Amino acid sequence: MTAPRNYIDQLLATFQQAAAANRATAGRRGNVVHLDNTDATEVMITTDLHGHRHNYNRIICIADLERHPRRHLVMQEVCHGGPTYPGNGGCMSHLLLEDVAALKVRYPDRVHFILSNHELAELTDYPIVKKRQMQNLAFRFGLQAMYGEATEEVRQAYLPFLKTCPLAIRVPEGVFISHTVPDSVDARGFDASLFERETNDDDLAERSALFSLVWGRDFRQQNADAFAELVDARVMIHGHEPCRGGYAAPNSRQVILDCCGPRACYLMLPVGQRLTQKEIVQRIQRLH
Repeated sequence: MTAPRNYIDQLLATFQQAAAANRATAGRRGNVVHLDNTDATEVMITTDLHGHRHNYNRIICIADLERHPRRHLVMQEVCHGGPTYPGNGGCMSHLLLEDVAALKVRYPDRVHFILSNHELAELTDYPIVKKRQMQNLAFRFGLQAMYGEATEEVRQAYLPFLKTCPLAIRVPEGVFISHTVPDSVDARGFDASLFERETNDDDLAERSALFSLVWGRDFRQQNADAFAELVDARVMIHGHEPCRGGYAAPNSRQVILDCCGPRACYLMLPVGQRLTQKEIVQRIQRLH
């Protein structure tokens, strides 16, 4: 049984409001949200969820934004993975994306959903195959199971929200949060003007600067140093890379969190304190 029309209409309105909230987020300049300790005491940083409903619920519980008005929440990569619909095997992770959009509407200046490679893949129809399954196709099947004839209408409503998601969060005292970093910045450089303006259609092309930003897996010290210098960061915090232990520090600049697995971790980072990478790692906590 598909969702009733009144539910679909409300969902369409939510995504329209969420896209507007992305654009109007306090502290947003271009594609980066700049946090400020005048209105933020701490930021809870989370990463890849891939449809993991239990971990998502735990994040919302720990964040407790209603009772902590000076706490911000960073989320990313909810699409592709998790439970499936019994009828057609479609991916149910679209429901997490819808929950994130509703959360952005509820807390427009304190919830920040940064763009990842899997959300970019949905925005651009870029195929992702994982465990011999076409992730995008499974996602469409999930939409079909939920929305029937309105599937494409709902999918089109997602796209402005995804396109307006920030690419990074900057925290005072040198912390830069993005999904990952591009490969070979030390050798090839990177067009950092991407952070200074809104995303345009040219950015959505394969092998663009945006594409390289969310797909990179170059964790060499030299690459991390080059990108950190480019974005004026001492420490960078990312997702993207699965971590068996829930987190990793592959070099002296980067901290990687993983919120998808059974050892999922998050970081509650104070805003405005100058912390070393080691001190940041010591603040990492488990979701469960």
